[in-house]
Parts: sequence; C-alpha cells; structure tokens
Amino acid sequence: MIDRYQAAEIARIWSEENKYRRWLDVELAVTEAWAEMGQVPAPSLKRIRRRAAFDIGRIREIEKKAKHDVIAFLTSVEESIGADSAYVHKGITSYDVVDTALSLLIRESLDLVLARCRELKRVLLDKAFAYRDLPAIGRTHGIHAEPIAFGCKFLIWHEEMERNLRRLQSAREAAAVGKVSGSVGTYIHFPAAGEARVLRRLGLKPCRVSSQIIQRDRHAEVIAALALLGTSLEKIAVEIRHLQKTESLEAEEPFTRGQKGSSSMPHKRNPVRCERVSGLARILRGHAAVALENNVLWHERDISHSSAERVIFPDAFHLAVFLLDDMTDVLRHLVVYPENVRRNLELTQGVYFSQKVLTLLVEKGMARQRAYELVQAQAMRSWREKRSFPELVLADPAITAVCSASELGKAFSLQALLAGTRDIFRRFSRGGK
Repeated sequence: MIDRYQAAEIARIWSEENKYRRWLDVELAVTEAWAEMGQVPAPSLKRIRRRAAFDIGRIREIEKKAKHDVIAFLTSVEESIGADSAYVHKGITSYDVVDTALSLLIRESLDLVLARCRELKRVLLDKAFAYRDLPAIGRTHGIHAEPIAFGCKFLIWHEEMERNLRRLQSAREAAAVGKVSGSVGTYIHFPAAGEARVLRRLGLKPCRVSSQIIQRDRHAEVIAALALLGTSLEKIAVEIRHLQKTESLEAEEPFTRGQKGSSSMPHKRNPVRCERVSGLARILRGHAAVALENNVLWHERDISHSSAERVIFPDAFHLAVFLLDDMTDVLRHLVVYPENVRRNLELTQGVYFSQKVLTLLVEKGMARQRAYELVQAQAMRSWREKRSFPELVLADPAITAVCSASELGKAFSLQALLAGTRDIFRRFSRGGK
C-alpha cells in the first residue's frame, strides 16, 4: 500500500540539496574513473572522497558574482577539498555533470510515478470485479445506447493504465542515459572508456553519440508520457463528474464528514476533487508542449531549454504524483448507487433492444432498410409516448408477421445483451492482468 502523497517526497528529489548531491555523485564518479585509469593518486582520491562537500549558502554567494551555477558549485566543492581539488572536474564540461545528474533525478521521480500507477491499476481491477454483474446503460454521444456491465468502465481504465505503465517504463529507459563526452561530445579531454566507467557506477547507459548535452527528445518522451497519464486520469475524473450529476447520480466521489460543498447552499455535494484533476491535467499537458520545444536547439546546444526545464520537470512530477494519489483515493472510496444505475438503465423503456430486433428481422429475411424503419418508428414512439418498447414491437403487425412472439421475447433479453461481457472479464484476473 502506498501512502497518500506528501509534497516533500518529490520536493526532496528536486530540491537544491539533492540536485547538488547528484552533481557531486557525478563528479566523484569521474574522479574515481580517472583514478582507475591511473590519473589520480590513491591518497588524493581517498582524501577527495572524505572531504568532498558543498555549502548551498556559499554556492549562492559565489553565483551572484560568477553568474554560473556549476562554477559556483565547483568552487564550493573545491574549498571543501583543498589542494586535491585539481583532480575534480578534470577533462569534463558543465553539462556532463548537469545532464547526467538530471537523468538520475528523472529516474528517481519516475520510480515514484510507476509505483503509484501500479497501485491505481490494482484499485481499478478490484472495482471492475466488484461491479462486474451490475447492468448499466452505455452512452454514446451522451445518449443511451446499449447496456454494459458497470465494471467494464473500470476495466477500460485499468487497461489504459497498463499502457501508461508501458509508456512510462519506455520513457524511463530512454532517459536512463548519461554523457561524459566533453564540450561538444567528442571525448577530447576525457576518454569514452572513462565515460563507460562513470555511468556504470551511476547505473546509467552512455549515449551512443551526444553533443554538449543529452538530446532533448528523450526528456520530451518523459514529459509526454506524464501528460498522457494526466489525460487518462482526467478521463476517469470526467466520467465520475458526469455520473455524479443530480439527474443520473450513478456514482459519486467521496464526501467526507464535515466537508462543505458551497458557502451559500448547504445541500451541495460537488465533484471538486475530480474537477481539480481536470484542471491540473491541463497544466501537465502544457508542459509537454514546452518539452517538445526544448528539443529544438542551436547546433551543439544553446541554453534556451535550461530555464524551462527547471520549471517543467519538478512541476510535472509534482502534478503526476499528486494526481495519481488523489485519483487513487477517489476511486478506492468511490460511492456507487446500484439502484440509480438500474433506474437509469430503464429510463428509455427498453429501446436499447432496438438492434436486437433489427438483427432478428434481417435474419428472418426482411430488407435491412425496411427493418430499420420499422424498428426506429417504434423506438421513437417509445421515447415520445414513454411507453414500453417491447410492448410496442409486439403490437406491430408488420414486425409480428415476420417474427413470432417467442422469437421476439428472446430478443428482449438483458442477459443476452450482456453475455459478451463475460468473455471480456475472462481476459482479466483479480491478481492482475
């Protein structure tokens, strides 16, 4: 079971402290690689490992003058190490450190998102089986269509979450790379063999080719996967909002003890959490547009992406984790009203049997267009006069001249309309997909 989202979880990953910690991890891995290649004396490496540290206040102070965050960071680290600092940042450039560390932050954040996606999948599957045998009206264009199993709604969301998981895992793999190849990616001052050693320590793969940076299509894939996840969560939220309308009230997001729905109308129970999901998902999708723009840089790089990434990455992960936790909680405690589901199913006096009757008439040899006209006429009359569609069909001589009452009776079977859902549920198991 995953605890409800605490902002500190993502905030810690994307904090200044953790960012510099990951930068230092990369710097130390580079120094250790140099040592393995015989370029750093063992005593110096030992002292560097023991002394290497940074001071955020000092970094801020230096950056005010230097106007360069990596130089400010390195100066602070060098002050902590002393003379052996000559072996730190040897042969590499700023974005060897920054981009490789960014991959570590993305990986750590995606692991949180993936864990929550798996939890949501479990909740959705439980709900699907809980409502497997509850007949409900299916709606297309917002209009009553044919019956479904209410649980199928959750299966659809469960399957979509499975696709989100695959996309996020693919994005995690795409982003799990680093580069320690120098100012334009040509290994002039640090060898490719050294890069392999560094990235092996960090659990990353080397880019087969890079410029000064890791190419931003990888990062765009991550944000796009998060944006798609957001659309899936909003899809669920919008469905609940529709089902919670007073006129239907088939399902309702949890309304907790002491909660208030309106400052002026005490009776209100609004789907505020689902509405919040809809609003925040829009921001998440907006970040995807920025990430796509970030892939278009000048030559071997410019820094137009850098400022935007400082906003979209922490914010996108904050949003994704919050939305996942909120929607998981809403679904876990979702209130379903089976009596209203059944009532809404029968609102249209059985017109949902129309395709069954149409098919029967065609199978009996009637021309399809003639059959359609006969069935539609009785369906429209049923809607207009609020009369039973099966009764109207059974009283139509043009229909009963072709089909017997017994044959039509079989066409008016709700169980027959839902028979296919049994096959759908057999594709799933309570233990997972």
